[in-house]
Amino acid sequence: MNADLPMDESDAGLGDPYAACEEARLTRLEQILRSVPHVMEMLTTIRDLALPDAWLVSGGIYQTVWNVLTNRPMLHGIKDFDIIYFDGSELSYEAEDAVIGKVNKALPDWARLLEVRNQARVHLWYESRFGRPYRPLDCSMDSLTTYASRTHSVAARLTQDGRMVMHAPFGLANLFGMRLVPNYTQPNPETYAEKAERMKALWPELTVFPWEQA
Repeated sequence: MNADLPMDESDAGLGDPYAACEEARLTRLEQILRSVPHVMEMLTTIRDLALPDAWLVSGGIYQTVWNVLTNRPMLHGIKDFDIIYFDGSELSYEAEDAVIGKVNKALPDWARLLEVRNQARVHLWYESRFGRPYRPLDCSMDSLTTYASRTHSVAARLTQDGRMVMHAPFGLANLFGMRLVPNYTQPNPETYAEKAERMKALWPELTVFPWEQA
């Protein structure tokens, strides 16, 4: 069990959008992230590498929170840590691969779990991989609006003076409430169902809302 970072007694109310404000959820999220050494190592490295518009996003954040809420080991269920950046000046695969290598070299202990992607070029390969088009993005945070679940849409980074900046376009109530909620921005029911099945098995406490859009 994860005895080093127990659930805070006040966490129980954070999942209720009417019982707590978003500022309280952001404060608690920052507290959790700052308490996890490997997350802080990644955030610090991302900042120090000075990649354009770079963030730690999705699973490495929300699954870390779920592990705190359920008192599980910090790496339980985490398949990868997604690091995104946005460089519209260089859209080649070779340039992205060079950045991947740079990040892996800077974080050798975590390289096997890192997923580094230039969000400026996702539209170039997405349709061939997933069978449907994907619009060009405007910035890294634009990508959060396209994730299969609104619960997954969360990002964090550090500023040069050590402040933590967080972004969650759909809010954090579902994250703290352990509710998996679909995002209909992309027609993505298969991906959502696949992720929901995997996560429900890993975190049985989750409430999974079905994909119901006609």
